[in-house]
Parts: sequence; structure tokens; C-alpha cells
Amino acid sequence: MLLLLLLVPLFLRPPGAGGAQTPNATSEGCQIIHPPWEGGIRYRGLTRDQVKAINFLPVDYEIEYVCRGEREVVGPKVRKCLANGSWTDMDTPSRCVRICSKSYLTLENGKVFLTGGDLPALDGARVDFRCDPDFHLVGSSRSICSQGQWSTPKPHCQVNRTPHSERRAVYIGALFPMSGGWPGGQACQPAVEMALEDVNSRRDILPDYELKLIHHDSKCDPGQATKYLYELLYNDPIKIILMPGCSSVSTLVAEAARMWNLIVLSYGSSSPALSNRQRFPTFFRTHPSATLHNPTRVKLFEKWGWKKIATIQQTTEVFTSTLDDLEERVKEAGIEITFRQSFFSDPAVPVKNLKRQDARIIVGLFYETEARKVFCEVYKERLFGKKYVWFLIGWYADNWFKIYDPSINCTVDEMTEAVEGHITTEIVMLNPANTRSISNMTSQEFVEKLTKRLKRHPEETGGFQEAPLAYDAIWALALALNKTSGGGGRSGVRLEDFNYNNQTITDQIYRAMNSSSFEGVSGHVVFDASGSRMAWTLIEQLQGGSYKKIGYYDSTKDDLSWSKTDKWIGGSPPADQTLVIKTFRFLSQKLFISVSVLSSLGIVLAVVCLSFNIYNSHVRYIQNSQPNLNNLTAVGCSLALAAVFPLGLDGYHIGRSQFPFVCQARLWLLGLGFSLGYGSMFTKIWWVHTVFTKKEEKKEWRKTLEPWKLYATVGLLVGMDVLTLAIWQIVDPLHRTIETFAKEEPKEDIDVSILPQLEHCSSKKMNTWLGIFYGYKGLLLLLGIFLAYETKSVSTEKINDHRAVGMAIYNVAMRRLITRGEWQSEAQDTMKTGSSTNNNEEEKSRLLEKENRELEKIIAEKEERVSELRHQLQSRQQLRSRRHPPTPPDPSGGLPRGPPEPPDRLSCDGSRVHLLYK
Repeated sequence: MLLLLLLVPLFLRPPGAGGAQTPNATSEGCQIIHPPWEGGIRYRGLTRDQVKAINFLPVDYEIEYVCRGEREVVGPKVRKCLANGSWTDMDTPSRCVRICSKSYLTLENGKVFLTGGDLPALDGARVDFRCDPDFHLVGSSRSICSQGQWSTPKPHCQVNRTPHSERRAVYIGALFPMSGGWPGGQACQPAVEMALEDVNSRRDILPDYELKLIHHDSKCDPGQATKYLYELLYNDPIKIILMPGCSSVSTLVAEAARMWNLIVLSYGSSSPALSNRQRFPTFFRTHPSATLHNPTRVKLFEKWGWKKIATIQQTTEVFTSTLDDLEERVKEAGIEITFRQSFFSDPAVPVKNLKRQDARIIVGLFYETEARKVFCEVYKERLFGKKYVWFLIGWYADNWFKIYDPSINCTVDEMTEAVEGHITTEIVMLNPANTRSISNMTSQEFVEKLTKRLKRHPEETGGFQEAPLAYDAIWALALALNKTSGGGGRSGVRLEDFNYNNQTITDQIYRAMNSSSFEGVSGHVVFDASGSRMAWTLIEQLQGGSYKKIGYYDSTKDDLSWSKTDKWIGGSPPADQTLVIKTFRFLSQKLFISVSVLSSLGIVLAVVCLSFNIYNSHVRYIQNSQPNLNNLTAVGCSLALAAVFPLGLDGYHIGRSQFPFVCQARLWLLGLGFSLGYGSMFTKIWWVHTVFTKKEEKKEWRKTLEPWKLYATVGLLVGMDVLTLAIWQIVDPLHRTIETFAKEEPKEDIDVSILPQLEHCSSKKMNTWLGIFYGYKGLLLLLGIFLAYETKSVSTEKINDHRAVGMAIYNVAMRRLITRGEWQSEAQDTMKTGSSTNNNEEEKSRLLEKENRELEKIIAEKEERVSELRHQLQSRQQLRSRRHPPTPPDPSGGLPRGPPEPPDRLSCDGSRVHLLYK
């Protein structure tokens, strides 16, 4: 059964309780025991609630005492319930007593003697320290335990060192970037010099050797570093190790070092590419890889629920490889890098692209000098504030955005405003626990000592944050060389025998470096298989112009320690993108109700007209207007008006499942309504045009009209609609589709956009079906207009309303009935005479038109005959003038005389011609 540890709530026991209560003997077992002060009891197989509910435990049941913190159980740790109802060893109380640190019970290169108590060391215990031969004690030789604390710091044994004058020098070649993209040498060089002083003063580390430094300013420039690397390698003395700074320089040095059998130990290189053991087989670094930032970033993305991020990087290998690693990690976490921008020297265009692409969560990877350029452009593009979060590298100087930079044209206030609220992920480079390191200094003591050596304020000194890494790098090197040389003993190698062709010493230094493990001022120093430092990540946020710690992250354990001190400009973390609110645009209810009321009135009017038409169907005036076609017109109008109701229904009234039925209702009501309403009117006009625009061959049609032909025409039009709609509905049915419009910005200053959407009825080949539907109906409309124009002057008794189709017949009929009151008498006279006054007038008009056409035909024939006679007359006169010369004029002054005209010519005079036109 599993063992459940229950720490029962503590309370002060009465004096003399002694850690146990006297049990009462009972047949039920033993009375439950309460735990001692600062301790607890393990009750096997019982839950917390069960322990609270019982008072006795069964025979043979065992309990175990446990203590909290740095305390130990004094007295029996386990008690067993006996058959007599008592617990074992009740005469000895169980107490939780504070103990002193067990680290004082051992001494490297020496012995510890404990008196006044047994292990563990309790109050009153005393320890005495003695060193082995060839070592001497540094610190107090005795310490006493009191209230859990030793009275003096723990001493250590140092080897009896050779005098400085007799010690052999071991040279270190270093490149410190005092300027450039990362001026880390400004603080790292003094830290290295401090470490060399501390190492060289120790008698237990490299007692026969003295570490010396030869250094140059690489300016974080590979070209400059190449020059100084050449000098370090080709100029005496021989260097046993190389210590470059920034990643670009370290890449150059590490690639060349393998050819010279040199170990490379970097204090300020974070490029993930340097973790490649095949490419850089002898490379180590106390600065963790930049990829160590990425698990922290991903953890923060997940904490704040961000799924879309953007990146902007300087085009260098360190940042490119870091971003590649980040891209792989975010994919595994289900996060998307939506935009990836890069620049070489001018970030203006990439920053504008981020603004245009609506980037919100932005990871920036660039050196400090480029960071000022980026955020100057960020200020210009307004890419900061409550809608944006920037993730930057944490190893910039604390006031990097306030440093004067002639390459930008932004003021300090503008830069301060632009960087406010950004997040930095930084490797923990200073031990947060103020414990003593291998140099017998705490991290706080190191900072104070280094600050005194600097010429400027720490915030204005490049590399101040990385200085603990540089300090521990010297200690890692010293410990590795000490292990290689055997600590001055005979088992090691002679470091002075090293040269660039000595692979054996290089291999031993490599193995010693690879197994390094010690407590430094930067924390626990240990290297992974790729030679990179393993460390925690510090998370900071710029609040009010200064960085505040908001958490730590241990990627090895996936442990995020959060202080809940993060602050946001908008009060909460922003969204990773503009929140798009989809809003359906529904039909105005006021408009829908208004149109529905008008449509209802139209339907009521159509029903009234239909009823009126049916009721008065025996009246000749109604009969002559083809009342059945008028009924179809009224029905069609009603259906078309009824289509208003489904046309006004949208997502405001119905659900998605009901939308297809509404779509079909719209289509069928409109289609059938048009065919019935317009088709019946078109049929009347078509029949009138067919009969009355012909000549004599259609004369008999005017006397008789067969109604079934009219109904058949309407039926044909309706049938075409039914067939088309049925095929459409079966082959490509209408369904609900959503049309999206351009985004709209709300009037309020909130981080949302409105995406208007509109519901439609549509199908896959909507345009094709509409083309067919509108095509033949459009042709039908044009044909109807043409026929109406052609028959505008025709009047017929059989269809007396073809010039005023539709509702006009009802207006005329109702006007006659109301104003004259002669409907009934006229109907009776019509039945007797067979014709009304209106019919007589129409018949007279037709007779006059016929007579006029016959007269026009006769006149045309006569005019043609006159023209022919005139032509013959002119021809004869010309012939006569050629045969006979001109006759002398008459003395009486008259015209020349000619031969007498024939009598028949005299009949064609003007009087006859004029008579024809009368």
C-alpha cells in the first residue's frame, strides 16, 4: 500500500508533553499520537480525513516521525502499537531538532573531528579541522553548532605553493570586444583580471604555475579578430588556451583552433551554431547558448495564450540559427510564426512590414547598437503601446536605449516611450542565492568588488551582466589545468611542455574541462555534451524605464517561477492579433415590417380584385376582358408580393437548417408569380398582335377567339419556369452562403476590428442559372414591349383591355359602377341588343379605317397612272419638234399653231385629275 505523508496542523503542546501523549490502554488499539513541533507523522494507508475522524489505531500499526526543513528526529523515528494499547519506546520522546550544515563534517585535503554529539551535528556539537601534509588551513580551526548555525565560516586547505619567483607562467590569449555590436569587454576584462588574481593567490590550485593574460580588442569584428588571432598564434609565448568574446569572433577562433590543438573557452558567445561538436570540437563556453532563451519564450507564449508571433532579426549567424531553433520549438507547441523579417544594417523597411502585417507579439534578435536603430523606427511607425509586446535579448546594458547614438534621429524620451513594457529573457548570470562560491566570494561581494574596479557606472558599462561568466571562465580553466597537471603532484603532466603540436595535453585539458562542476559567482558551472553552459533563465520587464524581475524558468525541469509583478500598459497582456469580431448585417426590421405591410396590402387588394372578378364574371364587360387571365394575373401578383416575406428572413429570424427552405421559397414564389402575372398579360398582347397586324388572311380570327389557346400559352410559360426551377433545385440546390466585406474599425480605441458579413442564398453555378432564368424572361419582357407598341392603336371586342392590362380593367369597371350607377341597366340593354354603345363606336371606327385604307389605295393607283400619261405626252412633243420646224408666230400675237389634238387626249385634262382626288 502506498505511503501517504500527512503533515498534521501543528499546535503548541502543554509543558511536559515530551512529544507524545500518554495513551489509554484499550482493547480497540492505541490512542492516536499527535506529531511533534516542526514535524509530522506518516500514517500508512490512511487519508487525511480518516486520520481526523479516528481516535484509535489498531494493534501492530506503525507510525513514522518526520521533520521539516533542516531538522532531524531525535528519539524513536518509528513506533508500533502493542497489544496492551501502548506504543513502543514511550519512555523516550521524539523531537524535531535543528541541525547544523553537514558540509562542515567533511574537509577536502583534510580531516574533521566531531565532539560533543553524534551525527548529525546538533546544538552544542563542536568540529575541529586538520589539513593533510603539504597543505595548510585557511580559516578557523574550530566551529560550534548553535541553533542550527556554525559559529565560523568553513575553512579550506590550501597547498603550500611555490614562491612567485619560482612559478612557471601559463599564458592565456584573449580577445575582448571593447566596442562594436556588443562591447562586453568593458566589464569582462576587469572580471577576468580579478579571477586571475584570485586564482594565482590560491595555494591549492596550480601551485607551480601562474596564469597570465595576453589580450587584444576585437571590436566584435571577425576581420579585426583575424588580425589579432594571427598575432596570438605566431608570436611568442605559446598560449595554452584562447578566450574570445562575441559569437562572430568565437566562430572564427573556434574553427581555427582545432588546427592548432587549442582549447577555446568563451565567456560571451551565445550562437547556437557553436554547439556543433563536429565543427567546433574543442569549444566550451560559460555563456549558455542563445537557444536556451527559446524554451522560455515558448513557455511565456503558452502562459499568455499567444498563438501567432512575428520576428525581426539582424542577418548574422547567431541570430539566424537562434530563430531557426525557435521556429522548430513553436511548431511543436502549436504556435505559428506568421511573419519573419530580417535586415543587415537598416531596419526601416522590415519594421514597416511588421506594422503593415499587423504584427503584435514580436521577437527581436539583434545586437545593442542595432536595437537602438530598430526602436527608433518602432517609434516612428507607432509599433508600441498596449497593443504590442516585444521580446528582446537580456544582455544589453540596462540603459541601452538612453545611450547617445549618432546613427539615429530619435530623442531619449522617444526611445524610452518606444521600449516601455518590453520583455527580456536573460540567462541567469549571477547566482540569485547569496552563497559562497569556489572563490569564497558571494555573488553580491563579487558585484561590489567589480564595481570598484570599473571606470564607469555599471549601467553604462558593456558586458556588466556577463562579467560573472568571464570570472567563472577563468576558474573553470584553472580547475581544468590543475586537474591536468595533477595539482602539483607527480601524476599530472607538465603544462610548460605544451605546444601547438601536443595533442596529448590538449586531450587531457579537454577531458578535465568537460567534467567541470563547481559553484561559481554565476551559479553552478557545468557543461553539456556540446560544451555549452547549462543555466536558468531570468525574465525581466521594462517598467517605468527600469528592468524588473518577473520570473525564472528552469528548462531542464520545465519549472516556471512567477512573481506576478508583470505590468501591462493596457492592464492585461495584449492579443496576438487584432481581434476580429464577425458581425452579421441583418435587414432593417423597420424596413422589413414596412415593406411587409405594403406587400400585405397588395395581396389583400389582389384578393379583392380576384373576388370582384369572379363575382361579376357574368357581366359582358368583364367577359370581354378574358377574366380567367385576369384571375391568373391577380394570383401571380399575390405570389410575387408574398415573396417579400421569405426575402426578408435572415439569420435574425431563422436558423441555418431552415435557410435552404427559405431560399427555395424565394425562388419559386418570384418565378411562378412573374410567369402567372406577366404571362397572362403577355398572352393578351400576343394574341391581339397576331390577329390584327395581319391582312385578310386573319380576318376570320377576329370574329372568334378560342380561350384555351390563351390558357395554353400561359401554361407553357409557367411550365418552363417549373421545369427550370425543378432542375435547378435538384442539380444545384440553393444553400446559405456568407459574403464578407472589408474590415471596419470601431470608433472606440479598442483592439478589435469589425468584419461585416451578409447571408445570401447561392449555389455552385449561381451565375449560370441566373443567366438562363434572366435570359429568357428578359427576352419575354422585350418581346412584350414590342408587341404592346405594335398594337397600341388596335381595338377589339374580344379583349377589350389589352391596352390597359392588369389592374386597369378593375379601375375602369369600378369607376363606371360608382359614378354613373348604370351597371345593371347597361347589362340588361347589352343582353337585348347584343352590343353596348362602346361596341358600336368601335365598329364605326373599324369601318372608317377600312374605307380610308381603300381610298388611299385608289389614290395611289391614279397617281401612278397620271405620272405615266405625263411621261408619254412629253415624249410625243419632243418627237414632233424634231420632225416639224417651229411655226411662225401668229400675227395676232398668239402661240404657234400646231396640229389639232386627238379627241381622246382632251379627256385627260386637269379637271379629271382633280376629280380623282375628291
